Amino acid sequence: MNGKVYLVGAGPGDPELLTVKALRLLQTADVVLHDDLVSAEILKLVPSAAQVQNVGKRCGTKTMRQEEINFLLVALADSGRQVVRLKSGDPLIFGRAGEEIEALRRSNIAYEIVPGVTCALGAAAAAGIPLTYRRISSTLVLTVGHRAAGNSDAEWGKFSATESTLLVYMPGHDYAEMADRLTAAGFAKETPCAIISRATTPRQQIHHTTISNLHRSPELAAPTLLVVGEVVKFADHAAGQPEKTFPVMESAFAATRVQSAISSERLRQEERLA
Repeated sequence: MNGKVYLVGAGPGDPELLTVKALRLLQTADVVLHDDLVSAEILKLVPSAAQVQNVGKRCGTKTMRQEEINFLLVALADSGRQVVRLKSGDPLIFGRAGEEIEALRRSNIAYEIVPGVTCALGAAAAAGIPLTYRRISSTLVLTVGHRAAGNSDAEWGKFSATESTLLVYMPGHDYAEMADRLTAAGFAKETPCAIISRATTPRQQIHHTTISNLHRSPELAAPTLLVVGEVVKFADHAAGQPEKTFPVMESAFAATRVQSAISSERLRQEERLA
């Protein structure tokens, strides 16, 4: 059987936010190469027979260089394996999927992209923040907090009007510098902000503030996202900690049902081939 690579979104952390297709692929994969931020509860859904390897990058520390990940994806699929490249959130949002797609195309490796709930949407939902709101915010901007060489903050100035919502992935912990950057870009100092940590998990924390008080924010555990804009005023301030426990057991039952459906489908395929 020919190998194939699936670039799969794991969602923001809650196993129940996996798509049905993502869960099915995890249950049938030969190999799962996952990001560091993929939750342990989701990895528990992978059968013990599958090879599971952490290839993530976090806080500047790399388990494996991107070039090595690309090579591994190609080599495993070329050997006939069904490979799930499991990425936190959605694979096409700050997930370096483009580089992996290029490598797979160059080597004529079959691949498929399976979207997931991106962390921005998961965090906003967990905090009760409508990222767009009629008459208040008609533009949503997803960006990253860390600055790569040659990048300029001047681009943020395009979105400093009150009708925009800025959502910053990986904002870091130097919130005084972040406040300076936002102010320099033209955002008003009284603009509401929310820092969301470990969204959709039992360890979720949410801190509400303004740009002027951003430097007083506590250092919350990564991963964090920063939401900037008037829509933060509509946040659910009681949403700092989910009431329910992590639904590992419920997800396990769901996985069992999906596995049964997968087995039935495989049986039908075998009968057609017979």
